[in-house]
Amino acid sequence: MKIGLDIMGGDYAPESNVSGAIAAHQLLSPGEHIVLIGDTNQIKPLLSEKGFNPDHFEFVHTEEVIGMGEHPTRALAQKPNSSISVGFNLLKEGKLDSFASAGNSGAMMVGAVFSVKTVPGIIRPCLCTIVPKLDGGRGLMLDVGANADCKPDVLVQFGAVGSLYAENVMQIKNPKVGLINIGEEDEKGNMLSLATFPLMKDSNLFNFIGNIEGRDLFNQKADVIVCDGFTGNIMLKLAESFYIMTIKKGLKDEFFDRFNYENYGGSPVLGVNAPVIIGHGISTPTAVKNMILQSRDMITTGLVGKIQAAFK
Repeated sequence: MKIGLDIMGGDYAPESNVSGAIAAHQLLSPGEHIVLIGDTNQIKPLLSEKGFNPDHFEFVHTEEVIGMGEHPTRALAQKPNSSISVGFNLLKEGKLDSFASAGNSGAMMVGAVFSVKTVPGIIRPCLCTIVPKLDGGRGLMLDVGANADCKPDVLVQFGAVGSLYAENVMQIKNPKVGLINIGEEDEKGNMLSLATFPLMKDSNLFNFIGNIEGRDLFNQKADVIVCDGFTGNIMLKLAESFYIMTIKKGLKDEFFDRFNYENYGGSPVLGVNAPVIIGHGISTPTAVKNMILQSRDMITTGLVGKIQAAFK
């Protein structure tokens, strides 16, 4: 198994990524290898400083970096030797089993679609995120930003791929799928939710439990929360702010500690033909470590193959 990591991506690169890779290495099995993609002239001295044997990693040297503010499509075309471009080429060629980066999220999304491409039958790939539950469990929310505007059939597909992720990677048996709305009743909502509800109700791709409201995000009503990327991104950013507020207020609470993004790594791109994970730009070593472990779990569970089979 070869898990690709863009070592140059993120606000704290490359040091944060190197430290995260070292931490992840300790938790991987002998057949699971991390491939570090980036400027080896910066990476290897950092490994030496930390007293870590570089032979534990594989290296792919690159000399260009796509900046966080660069135009995604243009940057990928103009910087073919960037760590993100090279990472996706290796993934496309089968020389990597997964690819993760805390770099330019737009470039990661565009790179995923144009390199390994969208699974046949999938209309639009999406981003998902883990949601902590009050009972100590976890849920999944999608889309959280890849698709600001969606059509009903797209939301139905989000329910299907989210259910597969929850069942295979999160080990939730027969996950309950809910549609975010402004009320629980079947006839509530805007034009999108009203059109989506009957399609979800009639679908045999997942266990649909009906409409859920924003207040149901952290309870046990649904395991998979489906919404368009505009709504999902707003809810995600609001949820992340809870952890920041508790820190600023000097409060210590186990539940709100679980809102720390570091615990979950990054956001998997669901609906493309290989495991791809996009991390926070501010990813710490802990977040990078968990991105690598997320990648490993997506590979070992054969998630992409199961999504491909579901949409044949």
